[in-house]
Amino acid sequence: MEDLIIKVEKLTKKFKNFTAVDDLHLNVHRGDIFGFLGPNGAGKSTTIRMLLTLVKPTAGDIQIFGKNILSSRNDILRKIGAIVEKPDFYMYLSAYKNLEILGKLSGADTSKKKIMEQLGVVGLDKRAKSKVKTFSHGMKQKLGLAQALLHDPELIILDEPTTGLDPQGMKEVRELIRELKDKGKTIFLSSHILREVELIANRMIIINKGKTLVEGTVDELLKSDTLDVTFEFADSIKASQIINESRFAGMIGSAEKNEYTFKLLKEEIPEANRFFVSKDIDVIAISPRKSLEEYFLKITEQQ
Repeated sequence: MEDLIIKVEKLTKKFKNFTAVDDLHLNVHRGDIFGFLGPNGAGKSTTIRMLLTLVKPTAGDIQIFGKNILSSRNDILRKIGAIVEKPDFYMYLSAYKNLEILGKLSGADTSKKKIMEQLGVVGLDKRAKSKVKTFSHGMKQKLGLAQALLHDPELIILDEPTTGLDPQGMKEVRELIRELKDKGKTIFLSSHILREVELIANRMIIINKGKTLVEGTVDELLKSDTLDVTFEFADSIKASQIINESRFAGMIGSAEKNEYTFKLLKEEIPEANRFFVSKDIDVIAISPRKSLEEYFLKITEQQ
């Protein structure tokens, strides 16, 4: 069995009469890129603050690296790098100087080689001497990542790391997260950009109203239900007549011009294709689609 890096059981946090996190369970294994998903107000930020001991739980247990977070706080936090919301920097100092100061405060290696290495990892080595006040929001996010990595943590907790980034910046952060995984790091990634999580996470959890809705591998969760499968036909009139007289008529999700979208199980796709071919209907293209966004909306709307 893989090592459990984070094990959360019955985690609850109440603020007076409001329950932000309600009997939450989750497991993060060594080497995971773990997507932590939920709509706004679902309890994600409160959970992350409890993982980092910034907020004390009302009830429940948090084990990180096999130790209780409250009784072994210092030992655990030394092995964690985190970005929570917007990173704060000394705006009139350079990127290099910021990492040097913040690194010393956290007891990290602040040698020139180490600082320049981390700036290189996030693509800011050529701006090492630039004042942070001249940086874009995306560049500040990258500098925050460099700061989180300075002490070579085993676990990296990222709360919305691509906020404010353009598509190129998002791609760079995505590639960096993959590189960190390849180096043996475990990534706990909270994000509202579902496509980003779908592209890089291997496991995920969806929470809502502080409760666990589903947890598992991304592939398993996305394959566990029907797909929207679009068939493009050469002759839409002939296709329409045949479809309306078949069992597939009740599976139509939408129809537009030469394209029909059906709700099908994965194993029904070749069956449908064989049916159309047997009726001399020319199939030009088949496009199955099941996105994390669709799955997310379905799961959260059921609650």
